[in-house]
Amino acid sequence: MTRVLMVCMGNICRSPMAEGMLRKALQDAGLERQVEVDSAGTHAYHIGSPPDPRAQQAIRRRGIDISDLRGRHVADEDFERFDYILVMDGDNYERVVARAPVHHHGKVRRLLSFSRRFPNLDVVDPYYGGPQGFEENLDMIEDAVQGLIREITSDPTRGRN
Repeated sequence: MTRVLMVCMGNICRSPMAEGMLRKALQDAGLERQVEVDSAGTHAYHIGSPPDPRAQQAIRRRGIDISDLRGRHVADEDFERFDYILVMDGDNYERVVARAPVHHHGKVRRLLSFSRRFPNLDVVDPYYGGPQGFEENLDMIEDAVQGLIREITSDPTRGRN
């Protein structure tokens, strides 16, 4: 089992959209039993809250329902549990690396490091913007998710802690 944690700031916009997008892509690829997916935030602003309604609406237009997800904070045990800890932007990357035990730093990467179209860019927080920001996020996330699946399926040693 490979385990993937998507991380943004509040866990109500970008990381739940990434969690939903990856779950759907894994299901489409027949890999849903081989990869576990979760999401969390670096800040505890929205613990227990559902994803932002605009995030839910944007991803629902792509046939994905994330209404059952609830915000949570990155936990210390996440560093041990997950094989990939994928952050949406540089600020959250720095926060996660600062908190992670040194021997787990290699697990922490930017989600878009897997993207062919948007390599190493930030998935910018759409919270204070309009609907177009959510759509742009989803385009970036979708591309990165495909790259992540390529990596997971090409490395048979992944997920063996």
